[in-house]
Amino acid sequence: MTAETLRIHPDEPEPALIDYVVASLNNGNVVALPTDTFYGLAVDPVNLQAVDRIYDLKARARHKPLSLLIAEVAQAYELARQLDSAFDRLAEKFWPGPLTIVVKAGSKLPLRVTANTGNLALRVPEAAIPRAVVTRLGLPITATSANLAGHPECAYATGVREQLGDKIPLIVDGGPTARTTATTIVDLSGGGNSWMILREGAIPTHEIALALQH
Repeated sequence: MTAETLRIHPDEPEPALIDYVVASLNNGNVVALPTDTFYGLAVDPVNLQAVDRIYDLKARARHKPLSLLIAEVAQAYELARQLDSAFDRLAEKFWPGPLTIVVKAGSKLPLRVTANTGNLALRVPEAAIPRAVVTRLGLPITATSANLAGHPECAYATGVREQLGDKIPLIVDGGPTARTTATTIVDLSGGGNSWMILREGAIPTHEIALALQH
């Protein structure tokens, strides 16, 4: 297999090309596409064979849940449960943007996507291409970084091709990603407005703390 490269405008994604990507996802394929941090691997999260394929591709531990991209904050309320004011504050301040928020999963998505943790890692990206794909698909998409285990994350489609070009059918080239720092991950799944930083990335911890104080 050699991946097809599909160029899509990063700011104004062409609807016909987005439809092409969505058709590939509907067929159970893994598609690499740019987010606002790095290129990510997208699948339809309800297709468990496709979800398994990502774990196999990345040799990723099965107990690690896959982060999901959504198009707008309202989708989080459809997918998660027990969202509290801490979630509202962070979403309002940092979405769209490089913040991944871990929350309790609702019943809409298969447990396997949560790696049987019962938690979801959600984000609204600043990048237009993944948001357009999510809107057209009607579901979130996975967003684990498009690289092999132990290899660097990719800010360009060429890097994805070098690492994964013979393992996936489609790479969306939307030019270089806007950032080259991973997202910050905040865990709100404990409830009761408790929070914990799982990974400090593009947003510093003190900014998170400040947002949650007010």
